[in-house]
Amino acid sequence: MLVLIADDLPDVCNEILQNAGLEVLKKTGLKSPELEAVIKTCEGVIVRSNTKLTASVLEKSEKLQAVCRAGVGVDNIDVPAATKKGIVVMNTPAGNIVSTAEHTIAMLCSLSRFIPQACASVKEGKWEKKKFTGMQLTGKILGIIGLGRVGRQVAKRAAALEMKVIGYDPFITAEISSQYNIAIVKNLDDLLAQADYITLHVTLNKETKNLLASKEFSLMKKGVQIINCARGGVISEKDLYDAIKSGHVAGAALDVFEEEPPKDTKLVQLEQVIATPHLGASTEEAQFAVAVEAAEQMAAALTGKGYKNAVNLSPYSPEEYTNLKPYLVLAEKMGSFLTQLNSESIQTLDIVYTGEISNKNIRIITDSLIVGLLKPSLEEGVNLVSAPTLLTERGIKVNVTTSSSSCDFSSLVTAKISTANGETVISGAVFGKNEPRLVDINGYGVEAILNEHILVLFGKDKPGFIGQIGSLLGSKNINIAHMTFGRKEIGGNTISILNVDAVPPQDCLKEINRLNHIEGVYLIHL
Repeated sequence: MLVLIADDLPDVCNEILQNAGLEVLKKTGLKSPELEAVIKTCEGVIVRSNTKLTASVLEKSEKLQAVCRAGVGVDNIDVPAATKKGIVVMNTPAGNIVSTAEHTIAMLCSLSRFIPQACASVKEGKWEKKKFTGMQLTGKILGIIGLGRVGRQVAKRAAALEMKVIGYDPFITAEISSQYNIAIVKNLDDLLAQADYITLHVTLNKETKNLLASKEFSLMKKGVQIINCARGGVISEKDLYDAIKSGHVAGAALDVFEEEPPKDTKLVQLEQVIATPHLGASTEEAQFAVAVEAAEQMAAALTGKGYKNAVNLSPYSPEEYTNLKPYLVLAEKMGSFLTQLNSESIQTLDIVYTGEISNKNIRIITDSLIVGLLKPSLEEGVNLVSAPTLLTERGIKVNVTTSSSSCDFSSLVTAKISTANGETVISGAVFGKNEPRLVDINGYGVEAILNEHILVLFGKDKPGFIGQIGSLLGSKNINIAHMTFGRKEIGGNTISILNVDAVPPQDCLKEINRLNHIEGVYLIHL
């Protein structure tokens, strides 16, 4: 398998990939036409922020399984396009946390004490002590927008400077906020009104685009100072310029910009603004750490050990993946079984998890079932990443519920598909450590092994019925490996499930279907 390293990363990245048995191609600075040509041959791509993996570039990929961004943000990767193609997109959020937090604090101190401006003044031969009278940080209020990994590390360091830290993050827990001595505000407006300094640590998306603009600046204290080491675009640069020119905002420290490098430099030319060229993660330690993290994640992804820090896949640890693997296999086989047992357009999919499994990571199990449901008709490009999107595109609604009530099995997975004319329901369980079996089909109790070739027969409970089936298959030299039979009452409707060693020919299936007591014949391939 070939991995393209498309941006400059330390050699340790190559070494880790090669030690995992992967082939490495390092080509940096590729423009779209050349990148499109190279990406056709790759199973994996590692990038930093320079290389743009656009929808058109990803569309040209033929074997690409995973993309890893050596860093936090993935705005240079078209994640929806990758998802639709079944490409896992990963990032490395842990590698540069400390470096970015330290850079934020450095910008905070520099902003407070006019360090860059004073340095430039001295180098020009001036001695302007009064001009650069600053403010001490002790006792000031630092407002942190976004309390993820970086935001929390900034809070930790600001507390050491004896600042009062307030924070806004709709997803932060009281336990985390108390651990880092952060006073949580109920809404963003409260933070804006209280803070002397405001720092942002959020990703760029539809919700955070221009998160701070003219309205938000008007709510801030006069003399507030702004730090952004997160993502360009979360602050309206035009509105920030106007707020500084009006004197309402005293200054800003910016490491990131809407366009990098910025073409419109009127904001950075302001004396009250200090700027750095996206240096948040630019320390030797951080560069080494993200390279190691990216390479290890890519190696694990391409060697079947699971995905870590995937942004378009249900989050799980390698240990969790290993523990759930029997249920992932069960779910995918159940999905495939369902869709092959049905010939009509599916309207809804209902899944119920009962017992111990209800407390596990059921999202990834659900995605596995969807993979199985779609694969028989969409063999290419259906995987854990693309399946939910492909299902949504087809207008199929998914309902998932859990139940802790007891049943005959420690864990039970039940799936029902509904069409315009009816429903098909099956239930499955894992026997022993890793043997998936169906235990119920449309209310018939069974114990069906889910192997490669399965013959499903619906009919009536009549003497000699099983013997007839055995004779017909035997005449075609088709061996029955296992058989299970289910009925609700003597002489009533039945279901027979036969695991066969080879695919019965069509003429044999037609002969079975012509038997008096047969009402339906289905050949299932798993």
